[in-house]
Amino acid sequence: MNFENLLVSKNNGIAQITINRPKKLNALNKATIRELHEAFDALESDLNIKTIIVTGSGEKAFVAGADISEFAHFSVEEGASLARAGQEILFDFVENLATPVIAAINGFALGGGLELAMACHFRIASENAKMGLPEVSLGVIPGYGGTQRLPQLVGKGKAMELIMTAGMISAEEAKECGLVNHVVSQEELLPLAEKIASKIMRNSSVAIAAAIKAVNANFKDGINGFEVEIEEFGECFGTEDFEEGTTAFLDKRKPNFSGN
Repeated sequence: MNFENLLVSKNNGIAQITINRPKKLNALNKATIRELHEAFDALESDLNIKTIIVTGSGEKAFVAGADISEFAHFSVEEGASLARAGQEILFDFVENLATPVIAAINGFALGGGLELAMACHFRIASENAKMGLPEVSLGVIPGYGGTQRLPQLVGKGKAMELIMTAGMISAEEAKECGLVNHVVSQEELLPLAEKIASKIMRNSSVAIAAAIKAVNANFKDGINGFEVEIEEFGECFGTEDFEEGTTAFLDKRKPNFSGN
């Protein structure tokens, strides 16, 4: 996969997407959002890829926001269309991938950058990382799911404070409020992401995809998450992975999952 704004690598079932616009602090423009969609879509279709890690190039930024120059003069209709398209093409798309996605936040994750990280299934951060949604300081609000996912992760009160103050929090503060799972040094960030990815890969990819669907269902309006869990639980019984997992357990050996 060749991209203008991304670097994509694969190693032993783990794919890494690196957003590579260092001169722009990896800011998201339309082209990068489209390329991210294409990269995630291709990796989702690759049966050899079991986990995806997303990070930014360099040591300053994961993604320092959206490219404001692209929409500074948009109309009301154009603004709504921008948010709707972005959510469908990238942010909702990532959240609902069957392949686990880990955000390795290696620096500033602001605005659209934090929204991308929050769309991932979970997040780890380097000690120098700073996170925030500064949109109200520009006279606008987060438009790529930030007003919805941040309260889900940190609670309504904390989310309101972060959004209304347009402030940034440190990696440690983000860990304390549940926004990230782990904080390590810059040097340890990608090795930790790969270590976690390796642990994930030992398990049934079919079951993991079902778990992602069931967990996400709890946050969707009009959907009974418990019912989705029941349905997905039942579906697992018809898979080769279930037969292998239970047989291996009873035989006191490690399972060899096929992903079916």
